[in-house]
Amino acid sequence: MALTGRAGGPPLAAPGDPAARVARELARTGHLTRERTGVWPELPGVELLGERAALGGLGRRGPESCGGAFRVLRTADGHVGLSLPRVEDVELVPALVEGPVHHDDPWDSVARWARSTLSEAAAARVRLLGLAGAAVPAPERHSRPGISVTEYGGRTHRRTHPVVVDLTALWAGPLCAHLLGLGGARIIKIESRTRPDGSRRGAAGFFDLLHHGHTMVGLDFRESRDLDLLHGLITDADLVLESSRPRALRQLGIDAAECAARGTSWLSITAHGRASDAIGFGDDVAAAAGLVIRDRDTVLPCGDAIADPLTGVCAAAAASAALLADNARLIDVSMLHLAAETATGAVEEHSIRRTGQGWWVDSAAGSYPVAAPRARRAPAPAGPLGADNAGFGLEVIER
Repeated sequence: MALTGRAGGPPLAAPGDPAARVARELARTGHLTRERTGVWPELPGVELLGERAALGGLGRRGPESCGGAFRVLRTADGHVGLSLPRVEDVELVPALVEGPVHHDDPWDSVARWARSTLSEAAAARVRLLGLAGAAVPAPERHSRPGISVTEYGGRTHRRTHPVVVDLTALWAGPLCAHLLGLGGARIIKIESRTRPDGSRRGAAGFFDLLHHGHTMVGLDFRESRDLDLLHGLITDADLVLESSRPRALRQLGIDAAECAARGTSWLSITAHGRASDAIGFGDDVAAAAGLVIRDRDTVLPCGDAIADPLTGVCAAAAASAALLADNARLIDVSMLHLAAETATGAVEEHSIRRTGQGWWVDSAAGSYPVAAPRARRAPAPAGPLGADNAGFGLEVIER
């Protein structure tokens, strides 16, 4: 709640039960890990939903997202959500609105374009240009389960402390890897030398929290030697985590289904599922799923990129189950559909009041303070890009 609402206004409750689902999936991950190792892991609680905000100094700032890169825009017949987190995204705004952008703030031009465009057409143009966004809510948000599992033959490896190759970036995938690492898995994080994990440019404390203790490998995917190493690591892994569109992996000679058929479980996290080429970030995916607040004539985002930590926790539970299974699995995690599963259901009747000690929520269950975001601290910094290359016979990247 502390991260939902207008800047300077009261905190607001998100629809559905995202926090409750996070609690359930963390408990499930703990039980499955104990079944595999005999030890209950030291996992965080639901406060992980706000850890990025706590470490990055973010707060609620509706109608913008906490990070400032996402907004819900009124269209001619509804709403569309759009994220512009990168310089190259902003550079596409003239193509999106099919005209010049006359102001320093691109959102003014985007808002004027959206008001004259139907939601379906706006969402289609966003997808055509490779931007992150969708109608709010997206018509397809209930078209499939959030997590779909396909079973193959027997697993090649059955280690108590499994080897997990992490090809993901940003938040959802790294959070999944982090939780598995807390449960005793060895995490080998693979990054491109030319396009390392974008979260390295964010709050250092957050990157350290999710990646400390992981083996850090930097590869040049244009080099055959590096690709051979990648294929070897995948073959030797108990589980692979990735967040790329299937066609991007095929360009590297990697097919997730073939890997699972050979005995390595595979978990894929994408914005709208493996069958879609749509891209998405935590805020726009959550809004498309229905995790938004309608405040007067404006639609506000919920939390800080809430689809990311929600997906990361649910993916960790699915991965933990796969590490106990007899057969290899291909796990298709759709952030959109998973978030939509948590967005249904009425919010308990309540009121919000402000006191000298902050904001409080009053409901039939009692009165509770709205807690500010808080975060764990990494016990040690994460390694830099390619810090462990030497252990794999690769040149150490100059730092």
